[in-house]
Amino acid sequence: MNKTEYSKLVKKESPGTKWYFNIPKAFIFGGFICLIGEAFRQFYLSMDMSDVVAGAFTAMTMVFIGAFLTGIGVYDNLAKHGGAGTAVPITGFANSIVSPAMEFKTDGFIMGVGAKMFTVAGPVIVYGVISSVIIGILHYLQSI
Repeated sequence: MNKTEYSKLVKKESPGTKWYFNIPKAFIFGGFICLIGEAFRQFYLSMDMSDVVAGAFTAMTMVFIGAFLTGIGVYDNLAKHGGAGTAVPITGFANSIVSPAMEFKTDGFIMGVGAKMFTVAGPVIVYGVISSVIIGILHYLQSI
């Protein structure tokens, strides 16, 4: 079997994506998660917190909610329907840390939970930090 025949076979056997359903669902789910986050932010602002402190409390609350819903098995069900809409907000980050930790808890706290917790989120953190440093340097050089 050559490459062309293999490509045709893969295309024939692969299920098609229903992007016309997936994109709106991701938008609605992601938007709803952000709406919940904004409701928490407004609640914290109403408690006379500064904008920075309210943002930090909102982030902590949303990470907790994402981790909690992952722990009780609800977040994965939401992700089945919401797709990328549940992966992009900060709750998706919490899910990417908690899921491997739960999966490998039988291997113990050090070699299981501790070692596997950042298998998905670790590269995101590393490349996020590297990107922010590069952008910070470029911004600094531009302002000179």
